[in-house]
Amino acid sequence: MVNDSPSKDSAKAGFAARMRNYFLTGILVTAPPALTIYLAVLFVSFIDGKVRGLIPDEYNPEQYLPFAIPGLGVVIVLAAMILIGAFTTGFLGRLCVRLWERMWERMPFVSGIYSAFKQIFETVFSQKSNAFRQVVLVEFPRKDAWTLAFVTADSPYEVRESLKREDLLTIYVPTTPNPTSGYLMMFKREDVIPVDMSVEEGLKVIISLGIVVKKRPDEFSLSDVLHHRSSENES
Repeated sequence: MVNDSPSKDSAKAGFAARMRNYFLTGILVTAPPALTIYLAVLFVSFIDGKVRGLIPDEYNPEQYLPFAIPGLGVVIVLAAMILIGAFTTGFLGRLCVRLWERMWERMPFVSGIYSAFKQIFETVFSQKSNAFRQVVLVEFPRKDAWTLAFVTADSPYEVRESLKREDLLTIYVPTTPNPTSGYLMMFKREDVIPVDMSVEEGLKVIISLGIVVKKRPDEFSLSDVLHHRSSENES
């Protein structure tokens, strides 16, 4: 009598490998959209919850409907920002903005915080600004150890005068996986290596701990590898 236990064991192992590959492929397919939808729902729910309390009951359409309107708060906030922006482009709006800013600038302690945030937003949203427009490689935290960073601007005039150098760049070195914290550093231009990568791609690499990277045409992604393994197991 022929012992067929080895063949049964290999069949069980092949079946388990296929199930594992199917499971991982399912995660790769469903996790990104699921997390995106989850975060979007959290954001919309947060805005809706804050805005609903500001709407009088007689003007709230949800009072006359048997169901809530998702995204109503977001629509109201967007409309309000557009109206405020349209108003401030006129003569009266610019006058009100100047008075508003003068009031904030005269407040002790608060004026410094307000000015800093104002400059940050003006720099980030300015179409002519070069802030966070270029991804570079710098040696950090030691020599021969490279990290992704972002060029924010030329170094401040006072820094260049103190160091007697004109070839300095202001570089922001973010931490991972939270790029909102990091180090503001000054590097010589010759020590900064530009990277052919968009800011969005650079942020993806940092947030994902280097897992999400743009592949070359001749490279395989994780999903390609799983599909290849699944095809081998089925064959």
